[in-house]
Amino acid sequence: MSNGRAVNGFLLDITGVLYNSIYKSDGIAIPKSAEAVNFLYQHSKVKFLSNAKGNSNRNVARRLQRLGINVREEDVITPAPVVAQYLRENDLRPHLFVRDDVLEYFHGIDTTSPNCVVMGEVEEGFSFDRINRAFRVLIDMPKPLLITMGNGKFFQRIDGPCIDVGAFAAALKFSTNCEVLNIGKPSHFYFEQGMNALGMKPEEIVMIGDDLMSDVGGAQACGMRGIQVRTGKWRPDFEKMGVTPDLTADCLFDAVKQIADNGFRL
Repeated sequence: MSNGRAVNGFLLDITGVLYNSIYKSDGIAIPKSAEAVNFLYQHSKVKFLSNAKGNSNRNVARRLQRLGINVREEDVITPAPVVAQYLRENDLRPHLFVRDDVLEYFHGIDTTSPNCVVMGEVEEGFSFDRINRAFRVLIDMPKPLLITMGNGKFFQRIDGPCIDVGAFAAALKFSTNCEVLNIGKPSHFYFEQGMNALGMKPEEIVMIGDDLMSDVGGAQACGMRGIQVRTGKWRPDFEKMGVTPDLTADCLFDAVKQIADNGFRL
């Protein structure tokens, strides 16, 4: 990797890049991710663009801090507050299928006579009754709209892969013919939140993630460069899926080191 274009800012995924998740636990920091984050804070600009659905930005940052990864709350971007802002701007009344920890973002939004469903729960708060309630709300709408916090097929925990919100969204679309609006990676609208937070043009930024389609492919579709790390949900068959990363690295620290050693160019 020689020469290349300047890298002025970094967007980092969180789960599978900074730490690996464990059900009902803080999880485990990925080796040297804390050093990589400290280095980027000192030598570049960095924001953390995650599809994390279950926790407030404050609690995402606190979890990482407990793991020794010094991420600032104001640098964390997750879907819930972005979805809440979208609802306010578009006069939408949601049926909320989300986790209690993010309800604060929806305070003051009218939820009577819903004209959309917001879905962002896939773990302990998920049940047949809750998804069936969402189904019943959608099927009675003249123009059913489902807003999802991300559109992932699966996410990775230490105990193995877990089905994600995109799969349940596909089930609701199949059964109600609803429109599905993803506010999360890989949508351009969501990547714009990261670009705006950095205050940079897409060609100045690299996105580092463990999800080939959402992180790498999504970033590249927006004009950024996408870096795949072999941590988190990475699998060898990713290399046959039609998206070619601008760089593949063993971990976040390795990716950052390669770019820094090349004069912050890729």
